[in-house]
Amino acid sequence: MRISYRSNLDGIGVGQLSEHFFDGWPNPPSKATFLRLLEQSYAVELAVDDETEKVIGFIQAISDGVLSAYIPLLEVVPEFQGKGIGTTLTERMLNRLQGLYMIDLLCDTETQPFYEKQGMHRASGMMVRHYSNQNGATQQ
Repeated sequence: MRISYRSNLDGIGVGQLSEHFFDGWPNPPSKATFLRLLEQSYAVELAVDDETEKVIGFIQAISDGVLSAYIPLLEVVPEFQGKGIGTTLTERMLNRLQGLYMIDLLCDTETQPFYEKQGMHRASGMMVRHYSNQNGATQQ
């Protein structure tokens, strides 16, 4: 297994996106919507399986480019989890965003230890979720 990491979407289309992202989501986005969310991000980091040329992991950030960034999604397809890919993607993204004042994300309590290992700190927050819009179809 050889994994390469990229900081852009050059050469990435819907055909390179693994169908195994968003595991467990009741209403996942289509591959076309998935590509759009990557394209419209402030920054993306991708993990690509060099054998299949499929994206098997990604992290994205949205930002004002001045003071703050938010990391909404880090995903690694299930068969590649536990191999350090999520750690590498997170390190790469945090390194890219290090010039900003604040980098925030929300996560489930069971994933907080993962982010603490990356140097992040627990905080509290507020959120609204419209699960009927989870697939992004209303934004097309």
